[in-house]
Amino acid sequence: MTEAAPLKLAVVGHTNVGKTSLLRTLTRDAGFGEVSHRPSTTRHVEGARLSVDGEALLELYDTPGLEDAIALRDHLDLLAPPAERLDGPARIARLLAGAEARGRFEQEAKVLRQLLACDAGLYVIDAREPVLAKYRDELAVLADCARPLLPVLNFVASPGHREADWRAALARLGLHALVGFDSVAPPLDGERRLYQSLALLLERARPQLERLIADHEAQRLARRAAGIRLIADLLLDAAACRRLVDAAAPSLQAALERLQGDLRAREQRCVDALLRLYAFRAEDADAGELPLLDGRWGDDLFHPETLKQLGVKVGGGMAAGAAAGAGIDLLVGGLTLGAAAALGALAGGGWQTLRNYGERLKGKLSGQRELSVDDAVLRLLALRQCRLLDALEARGHAAQQPLRLERPQEQAWREGQLPEPLHRARAHPEWSALNPGRRDDAASRQEALHRLTQELQA
Repeated sequence: MTEAAPLKLAVVGHTNVGKTSLLRTLTRDAGFGEVSHRPSTTRHVEGARLSVDGEALLELYDTPGLEDAIALRDHLDLLAPPAERLDGPARIARLLAGAEARGRFEQEAKVLRQLLACDAGLYVIDAREPVLAKYRDELAVLADCARPLLPVLNFVASPGHREADWRAALARLGLHALVGFDSVAPPLDGERRLYQSLALLLERARPQLERLIADHEAQRLARRAAGIRLIADLLLDAAACRRLVDAAAPSLQAALERLQGDLRAREQRCVDALLRLYAFRAEDADAGELPLLDGRWGDDLFHPETLKQLGVKVGGGMAAGAAAGAGIDLLVGGLTLGAAAALGALAGGGWQTLRNYGERLKGKLSGQRELSVDDAVLRLLALRQCRLLDALEARGHAAQQPLRLERPQEQAWREGQLPEPLHRARAHPEWSALNPGRRDDAASRQEALHRLTQELQA
């Protein structure tokens, strides 16, 4: 079966209305072309291709801005006066064959040649601008190329836009099929509506455009699922992180600062991964400061999950109930006779068991503190990263201002239940890459990661 030729679209319009910005957003390429507030930034035609499963479906061509449509329309009237009754394409052909197309109207000639070589054009409008005569003349000149034109109202998310005025003016010119868009903050359904509007103008291209719509939607869902999994991985690393530190105040403060720095770096790695996933640049977002409150102190040493693990490891050397008794006694802060007896049983069960229960129990008995990440900070991480994910979904690739991950409202991250997989992670320090030399990607961590991803998606 022969593949259909890709649909070719010329992106045209006045200078500095966001044509290159629109191309960046549609291609998800923040490096496409040059975006600037200076007029006439694009001086030549530049193209991009959108493919699905290796098949090119759409070719987009960025063109220079139209600068002097009023003079160009007057020149066309001189070249082909109404008495000659030339149609639009004949008028344009006469213009392009003349010397002015290589001189005064060189930029406009590039635009017209590209539009003639394409199936249709996207006429980009800065909806913040008033409807002026020069724009009507641009549309009249472009209409002479006899190619379908779809007006795209750009920057409609900006305050003070004139979308209603533009819709009325375009309707007076017979252009009723149009689409509102914003290359900086595109709506989630913006591309779908744009391609559906094109399908109304180009019925033969409907199958290609529908494939493109379906592929983009599938990619959007896959990106979001992958993003949530990255966030879940960060949260598991943070929840399972723990450090045994000396209880002396200077050592404790230094350990807190190291933990804060390590966790901040881990969050930034998640930010960087999300930016790569959505094809943004590393400088487009920064995690900012991360509070650690007063830290957490070892309460999870006797988490039910930990005691369950201990009972399994001890086997016949001691009863799981004795281990639980030791845990309760130690948790209330006293090394009671019952605890001493239980610890003797633990030692009787073998030093391998003590090593497996780890440095954690020995550190507790020797007066060390077990430092881990506060529940509120876990909530803060989850909120900040989920908000970043939402912001990236709604961000166009022409956006210039970096995203800043600020601290959410205090109540939002200080209260509420943590997902159950994070409670489990407290008892699994081997799950965290933040614990030196410890990272276990075994089935138990993968199962917790899967469950946490599902809870974050809900």
